[in-house]
Amino acid sequence: MINIDPVWTPSPERILSSHMFRFARAAETISHRPLPDQDALWQWSVAEPENFWALLWSFCGVIGERGEKILVGGDKMPGARWFPDARLNLAENILRDDVDPDEDAVIASGEDQTRRCLSRRELRRQVAVMAAALRSKGVGQNDVVAAFMPNVPETLVAMLAAVSLGAIFTSTSPDFGVQGVLDRFLQSRPKVLLAADGYLYNGKRIGCLAKVAEIAAQLPSLECLIIVSYAGDDASLVPPNSVWIEDFLAPCAGVDTICFARLPFDHPVFVLYSSGTTGAPKGIVHGAGGILLQNMKDQHLHGDVGARDRYFYFTTCGWTMWNILVTVLSSRATIVLYDGAPMFDQGRALLRLAEQEKLTHFGTSAKFIDSIAKAGLRPREEFDLSSVRVIFSTGSPLVEESYDYVYAHVKPDVHLASISGGTDICSAFVLGSPLLPVRRGEIQCRGLGMAVDVFDEDGRSVRGVKGELVCTRPFPAMPVGFWNDPDGRRYRAAYFEGFPNVWCHGDFTEIMPGGGIVIHGRSDAVLNPGGVRIGTAEIYRQVEKVPEVLESVAVGQEWAGDVRVVLFVRLREGAEFNEALRTRIIQTIRTHTTPRHVPAKVISIQDLPRTRNGKLVELPVRDVIHGRTVRNVEALANPEALELFRDIRALREP
Repeated sequence: MINIDPVWTPSPERILSSHMFRFARAAETISHRPLPDQDALWQWSVAEPENFWALLWSFCGVIGERGEKILVGGDKMPGARWFPDARLNLAENILRDDVDPDEDAVIASGEDQTRRCLSRRELRRQVAVMAAALRSKGVGQNDVVAAFMPNVPETLVAMLAAVSLGAIFTSTSPDFGVQGVLDRFLQSRPKVLLAADGYLYNGKRIGCLAKVAEIAAQLPSLECLIIVSYAGDDASLVPPNSVWIEDFLAPCAGVDTICFARLPFDHPVFVLYSSGTTGAPKGIVHGAGGILLQNMKDQHLHGDVGARDRYFYFTTCGWTMWNILVTVLSSRATIVLYDGAPMFDQGRALLRLAEQEKLTHFGTSAKFIDSIAKAGLRPREEFDLSSVRVIFSTGSPLVEESYDYVYAHVKPDVHLASISGGTDICSAFVLGSPLLPVRRGEIQCRGLGMAVDVFDEDGRSVRGVKGELVCTRPFPAMPVGFWNDPDGRRYRAAYFEGFPNVWCHGDFTEIMPGGGIVIHGRSDAVLNPGGVRIGTAEIYRQVEKVPEVLESVAVGQEWAGDVRVVLFVRLREGAEFNEALRTRIIQTIRTHTTPRHVPAKVISIQDLPRTRNGKLVELPVRDVIHGRTVRNVEALANPEALELFRDIRALREP
């Protein structure tokens, strides 16, 4: 179904004042042609990538030496090299000195509403001290500094300090189990580990020191363990040979300058990890320049983030959104950190944060929007959200009904920007634009400089037809590679085997006739009944219309030489699963999709497995119902939920 009428349209004043509009005018000057709209600007950005990325460097005010060459080997993917002569430092750009030093840099809050605020000056001072302390322990270029930390200022300071020295930063959140942390950190071999004594979640203070001790004991590369007091865990559990952060920093307390190591464009700064739900997590290595340029573009242009804006995204330190969030400082904005459960107080904690901190940009997940809608919240009636200009959503497709809910009950005059990219690129392929209207169920546009397309199984570009999301030309945020993959074999296998010289991202996607994008789910979770490919998001979009259903997971079950669709539903408290509800779910799906989408079985389940970032997962469920081993349960926040799917009688019946 084509969504013709927008649910929101930017005013002329808003368009004219946007950074994207000003960038388009600058692009017209160097391209010597009119670029009257978003599509024309995108077409130019992918047709002339060297001119586009060079203009972006100057427009966003990147700090560093650019060099003359912009792109070498632009016909190779992988293999292209961006800005081969450039020298820069990501931390120097985040801690930029062309901003009022007394302006807020970081505001941190949590479930307990304890508030901390660091000015630009204070953030630089703390980074200077931490960098000096790390240097005194021998940390330098290409050493790894790891964090097992909540989303608090100490984590940010440690990252910036490490990166300022040319070291590499990697992190997980403290809700990870011991094996999940080791699956990640044993790969990256950190020299230093920063660990909190606990964290806040759903009204509880959860201690971590016993886990920290077990993790540290199994990291042979570790030379320094720094403990941060945060949740008040039993101090007697502090691991041996560790140091409290205050004692670690004390010898360098008087240091107030930072010597930024300006290094090549592709110098590694982050190791991020794939979810690990289909095997051991892959260590994805990201370079400084690609992360900086890509996120400056996504934030400053597509998100219209600038000086004196206040930007929040709910995330943990085990998700790529944390790395994206902290780079927002390079766009001269203030960032807001939060530690705790997103649905604390039925989601009111985050909405209250938006009101109290006068957020301009509020980032969350599609699941959060759906959850507060089903909880019956009416945020515009409870909270003053007048400061919020943009609401970002990611993590899973944002269904059409969520667009309706936001504009009816959250804020009618807001730019609702669904975005999609991921850990693989630490940025976005498709996202919003302040120049474009918002249409329900659609992501607004392809990212500038990203040659995004949709291919059918034969590698042909298609429109209005579901296929594979691909990127046909190199872009700066492509990973440097995978950790412990010296010949690049695993890296190439992950993205480039499907279509030669083309990045295949693994999303089942559709580009609509008007240029909007719809993500129908992950390609590896696509259902295939009768040989017809069906994206799981198409089913979820309909199931979420049923008030009794909180959430659902659809998988394909091998049956009678074919595949049949099985839908597991988790109901809201007090709802009863009966034949009438089952029939209503099936009718809703059949009415709004096709008979192929209708599940052969609808089964009520008490819980559904999800990653630690809150994403529901399909592949482990599919493995369990087929009697296969789930290869990495440590990637799940609630692995015990998988037991609910074993030996279900209905799955043995026609």
